[in-house]
Amino acid sequence: MQKIVLGKVEVIRVVEWHGGFSATNVLFPTVPGELWRRHESWLAPDFLNAATGEWQTTIQTWVLRSAGRTVLIDSGLGRGKHGVPEQFERGDLLDLLAAAGVRPQDVDLVVNTHLHSDHVGGNTRLAGGEWIPAFPNARYLISRADFDYWNPANGHVPRSPLHSVPEVAAVFEQSVLPVHRAGQAVLWDGDSHRIDGDLVLELASGHTPGSAVLRLESGTDRALFVGDLIHSPLQVIEPDHEICVSEDPAEAIRTRRRVLARAAATNSLVVPAHFGIHRA
Repeated sequence: MQKIVLGKVEVIRVVEWHGGFSATNVLFPTVPGELWRRHESWLAPDFLNAATGEWQTTIQTWVLRSAGRTVLIDSGLGRGKHGVPEQFERGDLLDLLAAAGVRPQDVDLVVNTHLHSDHVGGNTRLAGGEWIPAFPNARYLISRADFDYWNPANGHVPRSPLHSVPEVAAVFEQSVLPVHRAGQAVLWDGDSHRIDGDLVLELASGHTPGSAVLRLESGTDRALFVGDLIHSPLQVIEPDHEICVSEDPAEAIRTRRRVLARAAATNSLVVPAHFGIHRA
């Protein structure tokens, strides 16, 4: 657990898992091997396993205490979810949150930056053989674009071969639909959704149709929680390369360039979903 304060907002990092996921040449098919080798000195070991060529990633949740409320940005993999490899189930989000002083009933808002399995898995927990909201008093902010796109009733077929139709359906039915049925989902439309005086959700489509960035502006501090807009630090200096699991790679690249340009212009801290703790 790590904690910082930005303006009036306290930010706590809760890490669920860190390790090697898959080969970079599979996940980033347009990045030549020479480019990884050229930047190996600063990418390894935190973001690249130089020996195996594996992408090093972190699955984590950000806890924000803002305007008297407790807000979670994404909810990780969860426990016992369909298709989650055993090596990922090393930590239980609820236990990790408890260690950070956050009880399930304390959470007021869960922000799902998009509806991929590693961002919504902790939305629900298994009770009596049924998936129920893990945070009984929370509202779950979900973009309507993503809700409609990933709803199996609408028949969308994922672009990426790494996302099968049955897997996507299971994610929706286990981690999204239960909070909607419970009346706890807030489906937001348009280009933005204000959470409070310091926090605004903004549409950042490409990775998925409803992918979002959470913008924090508090006092003189600025931060952008960018979800899966960036998967590797290499994309900061080489923004025209996209991971293979994005639904619209060209749009994702345009969005990344726009958001990074804004971050540079406003001196904003960029907080990606999958960057681990860099030790250099």
